[in-house]
Amino acid sequence: MSQTVRAFVFDMDGTIVDNMAFHTQSWLAFFARRGRAVDADEFFRTTAGRQGGEIMRSYLGEHLSHEEVALLAHEKEELYRELYAPHLATVSGFDALIGAARAEGVKLAVASAAPPSNIDFTLDGLDLRHRFDTVVCAADVARGKPHPDGFLLAAQRCGAAPEHCIVFEDAPLGVEAARRAGMRAVVLTTTLPAEAFAEFDNVICIARDFSELNIAELFASSPATN
Repeated sequence: MSQTVRAFVFDMDGTIVDNMAFHTQSWLAFFARRGRAVDADEFFRTTAGRQGGEIMRSYLGEHLSHEEVALLAHEKEELYRELYAPHLATVSGFDALIGAARAEGVKLAVASAAPPSNIDFTLDGLDLRHRFDTVVCAADVARGKPHPDGFLLAAQRCGAAPEHCIVFEDAPLGVEAARRAGMRAVVLTTTLPAEAFAEFDNVICIARDFSELNIAELFASSPATN
C-alpha cells in the first residue's frame, strides 16, 4: 500500500513573515499619493489574500488595463519592500517546524497572493526557496483568495489530496480559501486576534507563532473535535 502524501501549505505574507503592517503602510501611502484616504483596519479585512490587481481595480476602477495595473502594482510593491527590508525575518518557530516536517516526509508548499517580485524578495532574501517542494504565487492562478485556486494548485504539485493538506494562514480570506479547497487550517494571530476566525469550521488550531505547534497533533486534529 502506498503511503499517504501529507502537505503543509503556507501563506507567505503575515504567516511565514510578520509583515502585514508594512503592506498596509505601503497601500496607505500609495493611495495617499492619489488623494485617497483609506481606513487601515477595513482595508485589511477586505483585501488580505487578494491579488494586487484585484485590489487596484476595486479602489481605482475596473476600467484599468492590465498594463496600467502592472505599473501601479510595481510602484506599490517597491514602497512595501523599501519599508519592510530592514525587518525581514521568519515568524518564531517557523524554521524548526519546517525542518521537523521535512524529516517526517511532509511536503512543503507556499501558496501566496504575492507577485513574483515579492516572492523573490522574501523567500530568496531568507534563503528559504530550496526548502519548499513548490511555490505558487499570484502569477500562477487566475483568482486570488478567497478562491481556492492557489491552495489546490499547491496540493496538486505536491501530489497530496486536499484532505491531507494543512494550510497556515493569518487572514480570514485565506482561511476561507482553505475551506473552499477542502483543507484544514491553522491560524496565526500575527495580524488579527483569534475571534476574527470564530466563524470558520475548518480551523483546527490558533497559535501566536509556529513554536506552539506539534506536527502529529495537527494531522490528528479535525475541526469537529477542536
